Amino acid sequence: MVFRIVDLFCGCGGLSCGFVQEGFEIMAGIDTNTIALKTFSQNFHNAMAVNADLSLLDPADLRAKLRLEPGELDCLVGGPPCQGFSKNVPAAQRSLNDHRNRLMKVFLSFVKEFQPQSVLIENVAEILNAYNGVVSHEILETLENMGYKATVKIINAAQYGVPQLRRRAFFLARKIKPIVFPLPSYQTKSEPINLQPAFDLFESRQKPYVTVWQAISDLPSLSSGGGNNPIEYQTPPTSDYQSLMRNGNQIVYDHVARSLTTIQLERINCLGEGEGMAQLPDHLRPQKGYSGAYGRLFPQQPARTITRWVFHPGSGRFYHPYDNRVITIREAARLQSFPDWFIFTGTYIQKSHQVGEAVPPFLTRQFARSIADALKE
Repeated sequence: MVFRIVDLFCGCGGLSCGFVQEGFEIMAGIDTNTIALKTFSQNFHNAMAVNADLSLLDPADLRAKLRLEPGELDCLVGGPPCQGFSKNVPAAQRSLNDHRNRLMKVFLSFVKEFQPQSVLIENVAEILNAYNGVVSHEILETLENMGYKATVKIINAAQYGVPQLRRRAFFLARKIKPIVFPLPSYQTKSEPINLQPAFDLFESRQKPYVTVWQAISDLPSLSSGGGNNPIEYQTPPTSDYQSLMRNGNQIVYDHVARSLTTIQLERINCLGEGEGMAQLPDHLRPQKGYSGAYGRLFPQQPARTITRWVFHPGSGRFYHPYDNRVITIREAARLQSFPDWFIFTGTYIQKSHQVGEAVPPFLTRQFARSIADALKE
């Protein structure tokens, strides 16, 4: 049996990528970003790519276009834009009336129309505490009023095999009875998993987290502005994660280093392994910036959160662990767990935005597996 999904606010297709790797059929992806949607279409040839503002689209029209009766869709997934709840937005500017936050209600209107067998929603972790938990409670209550058994959890992607400390909220819902969340199988040193004593045996079997170097060390060393697109692998994979990302491919795309400015090069030339803005000499240290800005990635740890600004060294710890450059689009995609066959379209900055805004596909695969197991019952 092949299960079918529709991906709302799909972006480039991080959620869809994980589901398709678990055997799901992607019926459609809907988004307003034409470049991201082009990436989606290029990677999921059989899916309908709909360039539309979901707040202006009639859910019944979309259901009719897909020739689905209420209840026929197996899973509706999506990550409604969430900047209004993000910790990157000042608290005074976070508002339930923010258009970006109202899109969560738009998503729920499509759930009401489609009546899918299951629902998966991804959002920023801050949504659980927004307005003293009112927002997350409203989402759960709305789903329950539609006949779903809904739960929400904060998930750290590193605990599920993604080489990145990325915390996000996931709402999971199903009719009749709830879906069991996938269990974490990787241990992170910075955020240990607190389990009950009965689970000690399970905890002892957990694998070490996947590190930055385990994710990207097989990709060719580059200087600032160097690289070709595409490029052949020059060495065999050195970790299970690298083999998983390659998936038998012989060439890799988007492994091209963005050229740095003179002062950016001067800064990175001063930094050793794991160092950042605090270690810069006074004449090169910016007067203000993020604590992790202008920092090298720690090679033996998962990356910090990959964001849409991954192309800019002043926006986070995005310098390569050893090379004097910012990580490439492909290295950022590896840290987000996109397989190497996944091709991005657009300019360098547009690709960076697509990678940073996506849901990690390897994490999504594990949700897809849990959903498939529940639907087979």
